[in-house]
Amino acid sequence: MTSNHNQPANYAQREDTFVIEGPVDADFLARLEMSRDLCIFREPHKQHKALIEIAASDDGLVYIARRENLIMGYVTFHNPDKYSRWSRHPSILELGAIEVSPSCRHQKLGSKLLKCAFSNPLMEEKIVITIEFCWHWDLDNTGLDIWRYQKMLSKLFGSVGLVRVPTDDPEILEHIANVMMARIGSRVSEEDIKRFEEMKFCGTSIFNL
Repeated sequence: MTSNHNQPANYAQREDTFVIEGPVDADFLARLEMSRDLCIFREPHKQHKALIEIAASDDGLVYIARRENLIMGYVTFHNPDKYSRWSRHPSILELGAIEVSPSCRHQKLGSKLLKCAFSNPLMEEKIVITIEFCWHWDLDNTGLDIWRYQKMLSKLFGSVGLVRVPTDDPEILEHIANVMMARIGSRVSEEDIKRFEEMKFCGTSIFNL
């Protein structure tokens, strides 16, 4: 299994009954099944199809936690949406989604998935961003209110070096609880860092890019 970013290594580790690995390719994902309770973003079979499509894309990276042939958690990375201001930056990679089966959350699979993903040397060449919209948060299964969930996410992503960044991105400004975080890799150029800083605030209109 190889990455679409020309990274030769597949990073894998075993955690008790779980295998945490990636980036996994589309053919391998297609042979696996999705846990039925991975349904935060869409129905499990539809999310399974979405993971396969991300892994098959030129810019996509998918890391999974599985128990034998059953996917119990995943994290995805891809280029920002083409209509987003962040798509204009050549070094930005977006952390698209992270989800762990409610039955496994006490196993800290989320932080282990992120640790596996950020062991990929590619991450040192990228500015990794994540834009967390509160309407996707699993408040029901966690029992957390919106602010405690926001704090939990900040701690989770902070475990691999992402920090909260201010921005006037209109999608983030839609709700006060939405969060943007970023991690600048150690091999990102000063020019790309400066460009990222300038892009944080460029007016609230989507046309001010």
